Amino acid sequence: MAPKSSIAILSVLAAAALSFSCSTTRSLEDGQFRLARNKVEVKGRGDLNPKEAEKYVQQKSNTYLVFGWNPFLQLYNMSGRDTTRFSSKILRKIGVAPVVYDPSMVEASKSNIARHLEYLGYYNSDVESAVSVDGKNVVVKYTVTPGKRYKIGNITYSVPEGEFEKDFMADTLNLSIKPGDYLSESSLESETERSASWMRRNGWFGFSKNYYSFEADTLLRKDTADLVMFIREYTRNQSPESARTFRKYTFGDVTFSWDKDLRFNDRVLQDMNVIRPGAMYDEKSVSDTYSRLSAMKLFSGVNISLDPRDTADIVDCDINLTRSRMQGFKVNLEGSTNSTGLIGVSPQVNYFHKNIFHGGQWLNLGFMGNFQFKRDDRSVRSNEFGFSSGLSFPEFLGLPNSLFGGPSVPRTEINASFTYQNRPEYTRTQISTSFGYSGTLSRGRFMYQFYPFQAKIIRLQDIDPSFYDVLGSNLFMWNAYIDHFDMGSGTTLYYTTCPDVNPKVSYKYARLQLDASGNVLSLFNDSMKTDEFGDKLIWGIPYSQYVRAELTLGETFVFGRRDDQALAFRLLGGIGHGYGNSVTVPFEKQFYSGGANSMRGWQARTLGPGRTKAIEELVIPSQSGDVKLEANAEYRFPLFWKLQGALFLDVGNVWYHDDFDDGGSIFKQENFLESIAADWGGGVRVDLSFLILRLDLGVKLHDPTYDSGGWFGPGDWKRKDSFALHFGVGYPF
Repeated sequence: MAPKSSIAILSVLAAAALSFSCSTTRSLEDGQFRLARNKVEVKGRGDLNPKEAEKYVQQKSNTYLVFGWNPFLQLYNMSGRDTTRFSSKILRKIGVAPVVYDPSMVEASKSNIARHLEYLGYYNSDVESAVSVDGKNVVVKYTVTPGKRYKIGNITYSVPEGEFEKDFMADTLNLSIKPGDYLSESSLESETERSASWMRRNGWFGFSKNYYSFEADTLLRKDTADLVMFIREYTRNQSPESARTFRKYTFGDVTFSWDKDLRFNDRVLQDMNVIRPGAMYDEKSVSDTYSRLSAMKLFSGVNISLDPRDTADIVDCDINLTRSRMQGFKVNLEGSTNSTGLIGVSPQVNYFHKNIFHGGQWLNLGFMGNFQFKRDDRSVRSNEFGFSSGLSFPEFLGLPNSLFGGPSVPRTEINASFTYQNRPEYTRTQISTSFGYSGTLSRGRFMYQFYPFQAKIIRLQDIDPSFYDVLGSNLFMWNAYIDHFDMGSGTTLYYTTCPDVNPKVSYKYARLQLDASGNVLSLFNDSMKTDEFGDKLIWGIPYSQYVRAELTLGETFVFGRRDDQALAFRLLGGIGHGYGNSVTVPFEKQFYSGGANSMRGWQARTLGPGRTKAIEELVIPSQSGDVKLEANAEYRFPLFWKLQGALFLDVGNVWYHDDFDDGGSIFKQENFLESIAADWGGGVRVDLSFLILRLDLGVKLHDPTYDSGGWFGPGDWKRKDSFALHFGVGYPF
């Protein structure tokens, strides 16, 4: 009898072979064909991307995961035509139905592509189609011959005289269409939107792109279009009899209204408002006020109504606010396990109140835990509990909000936390507090946090004698683990091209974190007591002095016929350096690898530093270093329903950067490649739009702590600690 593992592998292979061989047209009715693929070929114009034309094909074919294979299409067709059977219903529920070819959609697609090419400036384009049939599969090929293009020659303007003409002509240097550009309806439409926005920013309330029109003369010069831009006092859909003289407006009365049961300080709303009565109308003032009020997160709806007066060039503003849920709870859970049986669970519960003092102040209370244990060994156990509190004010304390223009206002944040950790080797307590500012710029694309004051007190108790001996023999660990006082400042800068919580488009991001500690305290060294090691003391314990930097760069490419696949990449690097009153960076500021969002072939803190094996005296590994490098790649693809799949590859490690020992833990150029760890794996995600639930299995490819090269092949997957399973919320990067 074959081992269970062999039977499982054979079952998977058999299912895969069956899905490959199963027909993709079995469920079709007589006379029906499956649209297997659309192909678009562009002739004569190398500057037109076929994918641009392919977007306008009306009937899309089935998507494929790899090499033209979609296992869920095969599963659906395994159901056959008899839909009354229970098994057929299940297969159709899980699978994806074949796209039934519709001949009428081919002609519609040809017309759609031609219209789009004309919109892009390719006039009188030719689109042909050819349909090939193989059994019950159809492939439709569209051959596109783009039409003629014209370059813009002279640009002249015909606009109403007077103050309107003066304001318009002042903006002509900023036109997005220039002589020499190719003429297209797309570029003209973009320019009308830009120009109309400029006019609305300069008092012309109600002015829109619909007042613009263009005439192009292509007869005077070959392949050239002389352009006339018209602005008339009636829209494109109106007759000249409807003309009304454009009027320049100023702001009038500004009133607020909100739900009566919402207790709120009116002064805070006035501070957020940048619409000033008597000032010239500017649509940016309206949009900035909308953004500032929305960023308070107090209102589910912000509606700004603009009402022009009939008897004067004045527009009144009524701002209506609809309250949102003021308080609630958030729950998060992460978990992991590996082949050694070590289980890690990290629950977290947060309570929030968004209007605690009736002025938009946010209160956050958090309770967290981190538990690691082995079910078969009760001595292997680590418990960590923590409590945090934060208070955020919708202002830069000490300065009026009127000093800050634009769509956002800095917030002032005051935080405090307490953490208790009980491990077999020691007990650790940490008390911390911070004061700083946070905010966003560039419509949410750039975020910053600046904490001029951060302080912590860390104490170790009940140190196991064997672990104490390890600390005494390792200068790096001694200085990382000893009691210490940490006071300094920190900054986090984050930029992204898409600020959405769950982006559905391609985007890039960069995050920079900087910390510096102990420099201000060092100014008072002469007045401090000194211990037997020469360390300066505050309240009887040494203070930490170090700098730390961490940079993360990421990019996600979204692709596929339905933009439902993605390739995500991340590069991460960090370094910390202790100096002055410290030999190294304290333990809580060191870097670690492994876990649900890092090297997924390892549990958190079980990798590194370098080629160093885990310290035997640490019953539960807690590896760290003051240098970190990591690179990650992940391919994400749809499965069925709300399920997504993922394949990933992680490489990286942590190291020491100073030569405290010769055990392979130091970051050195000559042994860098040998000390790099690598893993690969797959995962399943449930996309609930507002939340991503994730399960990832990481398998080691290269473990620098193992002998004989450290490479893992299929025969090594049964080796001790060869994989790790992680549960998490949200994408790993």
